[in-house]
Amino acid sequence: MMELAGENPFKCEICYERFSLFKLLNEHMNTHAGERPFKCGVCDKTFSNTTSVTLHMRTHTVKIPIRCEVCDKMFNQRGNLDKHMRVHTGEKPFKCEICDKTFCGSESLTRHTRIHTGEKPYPCEVCHKMFTRKASVKQHMRTHTKEKPFKCEVCDKFFSLSGSLDKHMRVHTGEKPYKCEICDSRFRWSGNLNMHMSLHT
Repeated sequence: MMELAGENPFKCEICYERFSLFKLLNEHMNTHAGERPFKCGVCDKTFSNTTSVTLHMRTHTVKIPIRCEVCDKMFNQRGNLDKHMRVHTGEKPFKCEICDKTFCGSESLTRHTRIHTGEKPYPCEVCHKMFTRKASVKQHMRTHTKEKPFKCEVCDKFFSLSGSLDKHMRVHTGEKPYKCEICDSRFRWSGNLNMHMSLHT
């Protein structure tokens, strides 16, 4: 459950996340501005807030990994294990104040609020198109670099997105995951199902 405003009185007016200290809110605003003023003294990697620097510094020290007792996945930080356990428990303690949808992690909630705010804080450095997620920028960059890192092991065809490779594999496997609920016909792609459904209307 989200913490009460009284305990976290400082609210970000962009994504509505709350903070207990004004200093933390100030550092948080760096994520929206795309600024990373805090630098690791070992490898010069930069961060938007001091907490991230502190967590990152642990990567430069020897750690004893912590094992998830459910699936045996290993973690370097106790906090990451605690977050991971929500996958097994189904716990979703972070709630959107606008639509009441709940999430496992605060990062997921932050990304979700951009649906409501329309915020797109991550720009493409080539064409300046804006995106809501860093991962989306990385995928988009392949339209400029023409990089296709995902290879079909059957026919050696390459794809820029893992999802495109997954769809392509249906050509080889014969999988048809899209089913017409009226006549039980099956299709490889959703577009084909949509065209088929027009026959029933």
